[in-house]
Amino acid sequence: MRERLLQIHSRRAWLAVGVVFLAGGVLIPVLNALPESSALHFPDYLVPLFGKFLCFGIAALGMDMVWGYAGILSLGHALFFAMGGYGMGMYLMRSIAGEGVYRSDLPDFMVFLDWKKLPWYWEGFQHFGFAVAMLLIVPGVIALVFGWLTFRSRIKGVYLSIVTQALTYAAMLLFFQNATGFGGNNGLTDFKDILGFNVQAPTTRAALFVSSTLALMLGFIICRVVVSSKFGKVLVAIRDAEARARFLGYRVEAYKLFVFTLSACMAGVAGALYVPQVGIINPSEMSPAASIEMAIWAAVGGRGTLVGPIIGAFFVNGAKSWFTQAFPEFWLYALGAMFIAVTLFLPQGIVGLVRQLLEKRR
Repeated sequence: MRERLLQIHSRRAWLAVGVVFLAGGVLIPVLNALPESSALHFPDYLVPLFGKFLCFGIAALGMDMVWGYAGILSLGHALFFAMGGYGMGMYLMRSIAGEGVYRSDLPDFMVFLDWKKLPWYWEGFQHFGFAVAMLLIVPGVIALVFGWLTFRSRIKGVYLSIVTQALTYAAMLLFFQNATGFGGNNGLTDFKDILGFNVQAPTTRAALFVSSTLALMLGFIICRVVVSSKFGKVLVAIRDAEARARFLGYRVEAYKLFVFTLSACMAGVAGALYVPQVGIINPSEMSPAASIEMAIWAAVGGRGTLVGPIIGAFFVNGAKSWFTQAFPEFWLYALGAMFIAVTLFLPQGIVGLVRQLLEKRR
């Protein structure tokens, strides 16, 4: 009976989450379109800010799949996020070819660095469909190859976390070099149009916000379907007792590889939606600290719950936005204190605390 009540409560919770995100995706653009003199007007600068939080929520969902359900603490997911961002940034740079400062078919930073022709890996990014395909394929292929090499070697635990962090750090150092053709330290910026629409226009920002909301909802549905299936139950079994699952005949490496690749593709989508709303993508987005923050989102919200990491992403980044304005020098200390407090006093995160309170009330 108790399990049945928990199932009903869980379904109501997921329905409530869906209603909240759907309402937010519709309500915020509508309020933003109201005149500024209106008391209900939603400020323009908050639309990309909340859109950025939605993108972080998608990345947090991917982190929850690998860490919360498969038990793989990846500290390299910022690499996949940045790969998706660079894919979208390359499209945005190619879409304004001939309109930059130098009026050249090459991106401005290439002209400044005296590049004579476009690198081969930039070909095709003038087409939106090709860019969308690449921002999914590139993170997916990197995760597939890397995961196959590590999982078949049975690297796990802290060693896997160190290896993923080393991969991300190596990629960051590579992208910092001007010779790689990705803008070096400055990265890709000065975007103007996306699909022919001005990226700074309020209507375009609202459309990007709605797209981010829909992407988050779609990602949530996909993850929910996966974890509710037999596949998801095997993932949990692998997380809790990998040796026993292997003994029962399950191909543990295949399960890990699938969820690792899926989460990488989700991070790539998040990065792609993040870039036009923020206006820049540079190698700092794939720093080890960025990957650690993703893990903190999942821990604060409650890993293994799907909705928890989304809440954690909003909560942590909302606190970050406030702290970096009010007390910029104390943000890192606050982040560290938050993570320690959650680890010691809220091991199941915010969602776990809410569940405990509701159970006590019942």
